[in-house]
Amino acid sequence: MPRQPVRIAPSLLSADFARLGDEVRAVDAAGGDYIHIDVMDGHFVPNLTVGPVVIKALRSATRKPFDVHLMIAPVDPYIAAFAEAGADIITIHPEAGPHLHRSLQTIKACGKKAGVALNPATPISDLEPVLGEVDLVLVMSVNPGFGGQSFIPSSLEKIKAVRALIDRTGRAIDLEVDGGITPQTAASCLAAGADVLVAGSAVFKTSAYGDNIKALRGAP
Repeated sequence: MPRQPVRIAPSLLSADFARLGDEVRAVDAAGGDYIHIDVMDGHFVPNLTVGPVVIKALRSATRKPFDVHLMIAPVDPYIAAFAEAGADIITIHPEAGPHLHRSLQTIKACGKKAGVALNPATPISDLEPVLGEVDLVLVMSVNPGFGGQSFIPSSLEKIKAVRALIDRTGRAIDLEVDGGITPQTAASCLAAGADVLVAGSAVFKTSAYGDNIKALRGAP
């Protein structure tokens, strides 16, 4: 099937938390396609970030889709709260609950798109039984928890394998990559089959957000 357009999802993990609303508006105006929001609980991953209250407060700052990555466990009790707060895509990990299929059904019942995130050590086989419920697959190219990490090169083979799996479904499923994304690694990820790139440091490293986003797309 035809490839979907490249989309860039600026990650608020690297934004200025003292002015998050302004940062959301800025990356929206600069050409970001999704707003990527990392939710961490200090348990499933070794960091703490934001909850539904912050997402609800930011919702009025943009009409762009909120791409919410839940790195929390157990995840099921909180899905509805994030949906109500304004998430458009909710991505969860197979390891974050006992029944991945049921969790994805819960996301869909809230009227949201459902994603599955694969950590570097999570096998693709965890994804295969639930692919029919999935709108997005997130390949983590670093271990989750912190921004600014270096891209794990072996992730490229995983991206290629997931791309082949998605293509066999004939469905328009986003293939997203998160971790160590720079203009250089972005080009490699896109060549491997990714169509959504999450970027924190690469977008927010300078005030020229528009130029930084264009560089990730491979635009001159």
